[in-house]
Amino acid sequence: MTQADSPSIESSPSISSGWSWQLVLRRIGPSLITACVVIGPGSILTSSTVGANQGYSMLWVVVVSVFFMMLFMTLGAKLGAVASASPCELIRQKVGRPLAYLVGGGIFFIAAAFQAGNNIAVTATIETYVSSQILVVLLLVLFNLVAISFLYLFRNVYQMLERIMTAFVATMLVSFAINLFRLKPDPVAMVQGLVPSTATVDVAVLGLIGTTFVVAAAFYQAYLVRQKGWSINELSRGIVDARIGSLIILAITIMLMSTAAAGLYTGEPVKFSDPVAVAEALRPTFGSTGKLIFCFGLFSAAYSSFLVNSMIGGFVLSDALRLGTSPTDPWPRALTTLILLMGMVVSIATMLWGFDRTPTIIAAQAVTMVVAPLIAAVLLWLTSSTSVMGTHVNGPLTKLAGMIGLGILLAIAANTAIVKLPQSLEQYRSPAAPVVEPVTK
Repeated sequence: MTQADSPSIESSPSISSGWSWQLVLRRIGPSLITACVVIGPGSILTSSTVGANQGYSMLWVVVVSVFFMMLFMTLGAKLGAVASASPCELIRQKVGRPLAYLVGGGIFFIAAAFQAGNNIAVTATIETYVSSQILVVLLLVLFNLVAISFLYLFRNVYQMLERIMTAFVATMLVSFAINLFRLKPDPVAMVQGLVPSTATVDVAVLGLIGTTFVVAAAFYQAYLVRQKGWSINELSRGIVDARIGSLIILAITIMLMSTAAAGLYTGEPVKFSDPVAVAEALRPTFGSTGKLIFCFGLFSAAYSSFLVNSMIGGFVLSDALRLGTSPTDPWPRALTTLILLMGMVVSIATMLWGFDRTPTIIAAQAVTMVVAPLIAAVLLWLTSSTSVMGTHVNGPLTKLAGMIGLGILLAIAANTAIVKLPQSLEQYRSPAAPVVEPVTK
């Protein structure tokens, strides 16, 4: 697929020249979609956990994480706008098929594991208000069928995604902002929390970094920019777009952490089993209405991740296998559908029959440990290649910052290998051990 073949809304006659939502969508777009997949159930759970346990003291970690997410989203946008071929095709041309298969297959497997977590989060939200298991299953199947239908009913899937994700982002911003302002957070403490401190950087904080600095979503930014139809002439627009999306991620994550800090921080350890437990814990503070508003935001976060997370896995694997990258190609849609169905089946099986998801979670942790740093290294390498980027190649400061970001991902991978993976294996072997928490983005 070439840049000219990519679906584009740039020349749509329905877009006016004045200020309007249509004009906003001309200026941005890919980053809105990326923001929706980053702000998922996992980021809600981890940011709320950190806020409930450490108050506002770790807000600076969010800023640092979003900075590196912005950096790699910008690299992805540059790659999509400047390069003459898709990312996996570039990998294949420069290194060979094995690396392309590793990147595509790794991202596909991780997306499938995350999709189960997204389904479980949606299920937990529904169960809060629906008591019948059969009805919960039917609603979950319906939600997945709606997501699948988007792939086949809309000719311009990208344009549909922009519009729907804009609505989801607005819902998340409004829902989480309402609850935060009702709790009246301490503005002085929030400002102090933006200054790096010696507070404990524990496993939960590393999880916060991992769910905010999602390098697979940054890698997919290149595909979204190509689907948008942006070329080298829109490079500056793509960079602005990446920055706006990063600021959205920053705003929502800070609101979530500050809400937990204002409503739940007491100095005593707090642990949540799932994102809905956060809403339950906050209910004594702002009542059932606040819980409902929080669940609206949670549902938007989980369901917005449904299609985009699956598309990341499906489209990148399809590209790696040279089966197409356009939303109109059959294989990207088929592989995306497969991920959606896999996540739904695992969630339903877990709910109805108590099937053990632990082996899948352990495998996902192991694959993530290898694939996340690999994706960051590949993205940094491609955008630092003169043969790929020409005069838009990364400068020295960008390369240095990218290497620091890669080092952070390697540190998280080491924590996964040394701490999380052994803990998961031990829990799996011990029948008395607590159930491993869902893997979500």
